[in-house]
Amino acid sequence: MPIRPEHRFFCPINWAQLSAVIRFGRAKGCCEGCGRPHGRLVYHLGDGRWWDADASQWRDGWGRRIRISVEADILRQARRTRVVLAAAHRDHDTSNNADANLAAFCQRCHMIHDRPELKRRRWRTLFRRKALGDLFGGPYV
Repeated sequence: MPIRPEHRFFCPINWAQLSAVIRFGRAKGCCEGCGRPHGRLVYHLGDGRWWDADASQWRDGWGRRIRISVEADILRQARRTRVVLAAAHRDHDTSNNADANLAAFCQRCHMIHDRPELKRRRWRTLFRRKALGDLFGGPYV
């Protein structure tokens, strides 16, 4: 999730090094949520299921091995995505940079983890726009 300007001062100066230690030191270049490897093109079905080329197995959204029937027309549904790991705050508190509070997540896991916080921020932004529109008699932009 992008860092808002008012939250930038919470990030430590060494955030790049701290993030690299979490993503590549502790997580060893794989998502801690589903196990997708960093920097690789991964075939996925859009619902969390993805092809693990190293193990030659399909995996679900949590990294567990699954079986897909032979009759299923998977090749038409499969899409490719390049996996990029990011360090995420488990409690959404950007000032808490303890190792136990940081996790290495791929794009999908990061968005799932941040969904309640993003929903709260979206509501707050909409509420603020409506309040300004009511205050100044303008449109709700």
